[in-house]
Amino acid sequence: MGKRKIISEDNFGNMVLPATTDVLGIAIQMLGGDRIRVKCQDGHVRLCRIRGKMKRRFWIREGDIVLVSPWDFQFDTRGDIFYRYRRNQAEWLRNKGYLTVLR
Repeated sequence: MGKRKIISEDNFGNMVLPATTDVLGIAIQMLGGDRIRVKCQDGHVRLCRIRGKMKRRFWIREGDIVLVSPWDFQFDTRGDIFYRYRRNQAEWLRNKGYLTVLR
């Protein structure tokens, strides 16, 4: 089991689009552990945590476009990050009109 070699990011793989309750956001501040402050597209700044399934599979940096699922309680302040878009996927989202308010 060696490292997978990434030749190009041209292929999208599985493109995850936001569902009805999900919100697109941009990671603005790393807080340590699995906590990240995210500016969401609906205007709220949420304290989000990275889901356990994603913790060691995706590395999130400031400026990355992420998909956030707000919690049922504390809807305006907390959420879970369950997907990080790659650079080419973020460009595709911008071209299709999903990212309008961010940046």
